[in-house]
Amino acid sequence: MVYEFTLQAVRKLFELGCPLVILACNTASAKALRSSSRTTCPTSRPYRILGVIRPTAESIGPLTVSRHVGLLATEGTVRSQSYLMEIQKLYPDITLTANACPLWVPLIENNEFESEGADFFVRKYINQLLEKDPQIDTLILGCTHYPLLIRKIRQFTPPHIRLVAQGEYVPAV
Repeated sequence: MVYEFTLQAVRKLFELGCPLVILACNTASAKALRSSSRTTCPTSRPYRILGVIRPTAESIGPLTVSRHVGLLATEGTVRSQSYLMEIQKLYPDITLTANACPLWVPLIENNEFESEGADFFVRKYINQLLEKDPQIDTLILGCTHYPLLIRKIRQFTPPHIRLVAQGEYVPAV
């Protein structure tokens, strides 16, 4: 469904004359970026589609010391393995460990991100990730919704782990 909606939106923007579309959604970037570039970009003019995964991956190398990076993202983004592919192209020495956080977006969209229920699920998904790889020193928040949980994420993440919220890194790349 994300793929179809993304294609519709990109086509409409191109029809309106927009030469550059940036997919700010990680799931849209993961699921639709490559295929929408091939199927929707008119060849008669220089249209481009960019996403947020590549610039995030580019920022990771200088941030991690242990070379162990965690990814907290939606199920679609994790399943796509887009972060793994992009990071491995740039930094083959980095180990990426991902964990899906299927309840974070509904908590945010239902204005429950400050609730005790949010505490439970933020702690749960962070702990799951760190159990998979305790050497993680850098953590990508792989959804544009997740900065709304940043206070809780910091609360339940060990202090030595750097958080990468895309709003801080993507515009600079």
